[in-house]
Amino acid sequence: MELFEKLYEEEENVKVRFIGFTTDLARYDFGLIYTNLFFGKPLVVCMQTGRSAILDPEDLHDIEYLMTIFKITDYQQAVELAEFFNEALPMTTLQTQYV
Repeated sequence: MELFEKLYEEEENVKVRFIGFTTDLARYDFGLIYTNLFFGKPLVVCMQTGRSAILDPEDLHDIEYLMTIFKITDYQQAVELAEFFNEALPMTTLQTQYV
C-alpha cells in the first residue's frame, strides 16, 4: 500500500559554489546550489547551521526576512549578508514552473 503520493522526482547535474568569508561581526560558510528547479532561484545553505532558503535578489531587500531564515539577531550583520548575496546571487527571471 502506498503511504504517500510522490509529487516529483528530478535528477540533474547542478553547479554548486561553496563560499566562506568573514565580516567584522561574523564568519559565514555557504553552499549556493544553482538548479533549474525553484523558478531558477538558487538554494542557499548555511553550512554552519544547516538552515537553507531559496533566494533571489528581490529577497535581499527584506533584511528582516534574512534575519528570520538564517536566525541572525544583529541587524547590521544581516545587512552585510545581504550585500554579499547581492554580489553572489545571479539575477533571475520568473519562469513558470507548474502548469
